[in-house]
Amino acid sequence: MRISLTVNGERKEADVWEGESLLFALRERLGLPGSKNACEQGECGSCSVLLDGTLVCACLVLAAQADGHQIVTVEGLGREDELHPVQQAFSETGAVQCGFCTPGLIVATADLLARNAAPSDDEIREALSGNLCRCTGYAKIFDAVRLAAER
Repeated sequence: MRISLTVNGERKEADVWEGESLLFALRERLGLPGSKNACEQGECGSCSVLLDGTLVCACLVLAAQADGHQIVTVEGLGREDELHPVQQAFSETGAVQCGFCTPGLIVATADLLARNAAPSDDEIREALSGNLCRCTGYAKIFDAVRLAAER
């Protein structure tokens, strides 16, 4: 089936299989590898994207469900010549570790800060609870969120 959606502000079309995930369509059909394929069960958050402004795990959304909708991936947060403040903060604080969870954490953080410009540690913890990092104790991730919130 053919779908048409707006991804990172650009109208895109793709031929997808009816049971194909949005994550697969983004990565393989549309050439946007930023969202990572880790658990395929919505448990890790590595594939987090914004679907019509709502944070979702792209592995749990069918590509067909995204037809006609707006998607923002980690690639769409910044501009070609300038990182998004959250991306910059993750880089500056060393919160990237191996990088596999980073795209999902960045999208989830951008979503949090769009809703709450000055979150408490408990609010950060709650907002990022759907994102798992296997490399760290989350200290640098929290530092990055706090730094991005300051900016």
